[in-house]
Amino acid sequence: MSTQSPSAIDDILAEHAGLERQLSDPSLHDDPGAARRVGKRFAELAPVMATHAKLQAARDDLDAARELAADDPAFAEEIPALEATVAELDATLTDLLAPRDPHDADDVVLEIKSGAGGEESALFAADLARMYLKYCERNGWKAQVLGVTESDLGGYKEATLSIKSKEAVRDGVWSRLKFEGGVHRVQRVPVTESQGRIHTSAAGVLIYPEPEEVEDVVIDETELRIDVYRSSGKGGQGVNTTDSAVRITHLPTGIVVTCQNERSQLQNKARALQVLAARLQSAAEEQAQAAAAQDRAAQIRTVDRSERIRTYNFPENRITDHRIGYKANNLDAVLGGDMDALLDALVAADRQARLEAQ
Repeated sequence: MSTQSPSAIDDILAEHAGLERQLSDPSLHDDPGAARRVGKRFAELAPVMATHAKLQAARDDLDAARELAADDPAFAEEIPALEATVAELDATLTDLLAPRDPHDADDVVLEIKSGAGGEESALFAADLARMYLKYCERNGWKAQVLGVTESDLGGYKEATLSIKSKEAVRDGVWSRLKFEGGVHRVQRVPVTESQGRIHTSAAGVLIYPEPEEVEDVVIDETELRIDVYRSSGKGGQGVNTTDSAVRITHLPTGIVVTCQNERSQLQNKARALQVLAARLQSAAEEQAQAAAAQDRAAQIRTVDRSERIRTYNFPENRITDHRIGYKANNLDAVLGGDMDALLDALVAADRQARLEAQ
């Protein structure tokens, strides 16, 4: 017996057919933005459509086997395997139709900031940046370092990354990395420690979906202070040595965004405005969610950015995610970009919470 609502899959089938018609209309491609949005949604529905088609075929096979078994008992041997296949595909489709984060297919902007701990915190922030960059490489994502402010020992006081998937997918960068926002704590012997004592320091991670176009968020340029300066440090390698780096301050909120990796001041300004738009959109959504407390059950926020979410214990090679009680003694592998087991556990916990909130 199907466990999903017939109306839910019917709505998806109708939407998919409508998107297919739009994509076949040449006039759609006169508007690149609209074509991107339609193509993105079409790609998001692809796994649902594929699973639905497999389920329908499996049900047809099961019905045929039952009919044949009525005349020839030999065909009854096929029925248990077909029933298991139908049950498995039905469960998969139910999961695909479960409530989703509307941003799961989105690309992201990720910021890392050193916190308590001085130089050691900055070195740890750089470790986190490398971890995310290596994870992006494993997944075939395009990661760009938009800006870096280095510490005296080569750590990162702050770093901003743009991370994009190479094609439209249902489960994009946000679906995997949205759990990273919060305070990350490290326990280890700092390189600056002469007595071999273990210190605890922390770095903060901010992550938010990146809107496809700056126009998605209205920004009043009279509320901006724009400063230009010379690119420097690792974030400035390969760019012009003129005053091409851009720092934008959004005066009403105090949000500061920098970009120094593009080839010109105009390109850096445009990129910084995109990052600012992502920050403002994320802040607006959080305010809306806080104001609409009655809707929170349907709009679960896994990340509380004010809390310590994870501890990286170097002496014991252990990583602990405090939100779900996850522990593993493979810290070296995780820092090398092998984050899938950790992120799979977070995704599973989030999916369970969404199912329970229905």
